[in-house]
Amino acid sequence: MIHSVSKSAAVPTDSHPTLIMLHGRGADENDLFGFSRDLDNRLSIYSLRAPFEYEWGGYTWFNLFDDGTVDEASFDYSRNQILEFLSSLRSQKIFLFGFSMGAILSYALALTDPQRYSGIACLSGFAPLQLEKHYKLTDMHDLQIFISHGVNDPVIPISSARTTKHLLESSSARLHYHEYPMGHEISPQCFEDVNTWISSLL
Repeated sequence: MIHSVSKSAAVPTDSHPTLIMLHGRGADENDLFGFSRDLDNRLSIYSLRAPFEYEWGGYTWFNLFDDGTVDEASFDYSRNQILEFLSSLRSQKIFLFGFSMGAILSYALALTDPQRYSGIACLSGFAPLQLEKHYKLTDMHDLQIFISHGVNDPVIPISSARTTKHLLESSSARLHYHEYPMGHEISPQCFEDVNTWISSLL
């Protein structure tokens, strides 16, 4: 069973909007969870821990190679674990909030099954091109996508975000793209923008 930390909505609604946080490589379920206290109080929030231990500490969702491709066996395992977790929720609105490797996984989850999600926030990541054949780019009419990336990111270059933006511009998703003067991080301005975006969708 997948490990998580959670926070229940302070203001429950009929649609039970739920935000799922997916951390980056080498982190754990507590890494992004600190943001939960400042997010909209209508959200129930779950921050999940990746299933594989990372050799340098923390956890990882899958093996990521230097050329930007993913190991599909470990990738599929993590994706299936998350889908099993989502099946236990009663929410009518599910949002993904992924950073770095968590953003890569968020893209893959939503672009292959866009009807399942109300929106995804992908921070400092990219959509794996090796999975493009599975993306339902013309079936995303209700999917909202928030993309943020630092122009000085030394881990995942800004060109990766721009390539993903170009890919999604041909889709039917509603795209919100932002670049910031930051590195591989979530700056205060970035968080403020994504927080406002999430609240606007509730």
